[in-house]
Amino acid sequence: MDNIDQRYLVQQNKISDGDQKPPVFAKVMRSKEGVFEGVSFIRNKEKATVMTVAEAQEAVDWATNKKSGAKDYVTKIICVGQ
Repeated sequence: MDNIDQRYLVQQNKISDGDQKPPVFAKVMRSKEGVFEGVSFIRNKEKATVMTVAEAQEAVDWATNKKSGAKDYVTKIICVGQ
């Protein structure tokens, strides 16, 4: 049986905030069938969605393409322990 490597979070920082404000983390929204629908960014790291690299990349792509003002944010994939 394959061990699914789920140990990544998606973190987002507003460029204009610099290091003054803490980052926010992605909570993935899925349909009842498990289909990706989008991302909500929350402050609580413990409640953020832990993902595989592919799922995290899907969340980053969605955030950079769908979010209004996406150019004002830095969105990146981090390991859970970071």
